Amino acid sequence: MIKELREKFNTAFTPEKYAAYIQKVESLSPNNLDFRNAETPIFIPKDFKNKMLAACECIIDVIVDEKFIALTDRGIPQNIKVPNESKQAEFIVFDFGICNNAAGELEPQLIEMQGFPTLYAFQAFHSELTAEYANMPNNFSPYLNGYTKESYLNDLKEIILGKHKPENVILLEIFPNQQKTRIDFKCTEQVVGISTVCLTKIIAEGNKLFYEKEGVKIPVNRIYNRLIFDDLQKHEGIGEVVDLTKEYDVEWVPQPNWFYRISKFTLPFIHHPYVPKTYFLNELKQVPTDLENYVLKPLFSFAGMGVLIDVTKADIDAVTDPENWILQTKVNYADVIETMDIPAKGEIRLFYFWKEGWARPIAVHNLSRLSKGKMIGTRYNKDKEWVGGTVSFFEQ
Repeated sequence: MIKELREKFNTAFTPEKYAAYIQKVESLSPNNLDFRNAETPIFIPKDFKNKMLAACECIIDVIVDEKFIALTDRGIPQNIKVPNESKQAEFIVFDFGICNNAAGELEPQLIEMQGFPTLYAFQAFHSELTAEYANMPNNFSPYLNGYTKESYLNDLKEIILGKHKPENVILLEIFPNQQKTRIDFKCTEQVVGISTVCLTKIIAEGNKLFYEKEGVKIPVNRIYNRLIFDDLQKHEGIGEVVDLTKEYDVEWVPQPNWFYRISKFTLPFIHHPYVPKTYFLNELKQVPTDLENYVLKPLFSFAGMGVLIDVTKADIDAVTDPENWILQTKVNYADVIETMDIPAKGEIRLFYFWKEGWARPIAVHNLSRLSKGKMIGTRYNKDKEWVGGTVSFFEQ
């Protein structure tokens, strides 16, 4: 996006440099990098960064409003609602597409948001390796609001642990060794000193939870949650597991209900030029005649599953639970990242911390993704190059 840096990077690029870089990324945790890492970072000018942050502040105004909890209660499926909800989501991410507006100018458009952590630990190491590989100037950083790798990891550790010892805090997932994001689990273990535990290994005794390590049963006082509850239905062979919707004497970070409160469900309540207009399908008074300009999304899905890009009236008529769907104005991703063949589209995920005692969450870091397919994501970019996960460097 910054012409001089793009030309400099592309001119200096060689497959050999890229291979050496990937080898360093993979060495963070051998055999655990299970997603494609793009050939290039994204270079973000100051004005574009500020536009994204301004949109996030508008959204945060809604999230911190005293009416937000009541407004979003319907967004939590009752069969997976977890007791003892916390007052805030310690981790929030906002996804922005790099888009063209009607005047042909580049602007961010919010794609999605989640009250849920992502590759927070991995990105600290990944962005450091990428800065070295891309020979980034000193006035560019992947961090925001003055954060550095050291301060970022210190806060990450503090938020995950709370007031507990690492042995009593776990990272929770289902079959973690099969997850594409497992390299982040390993980086989290390294940074925080906690163990990653599969849901199938959790032990419940009364209202207490435990896990076993080297034959010793250890109390679980706090859970760094990476488990998406409604995603469990897609897994086969889980067997009988602890029902975490029951009340246990355990802290969550973040508490699972926030995954649904801060999500696609929140979009219809946001009004900002960089947030596409979004409507609950059951509240739509009239189906638009220009459906080619809209996207139909299920509220309860993960990683783009179930999204309809080329929407028809028949698609809308076929929906049997319109209260669980949204119709969103389609954004026009810009083919703006010059590569060795066709240009790539870009998406930027801003990371936020919301520590106890803070009135508002604060932007801290990012991950980014490049795509040459219809949608961002691995399944839409098979057999392509200069696509996949990466990081943005922001002009300071």
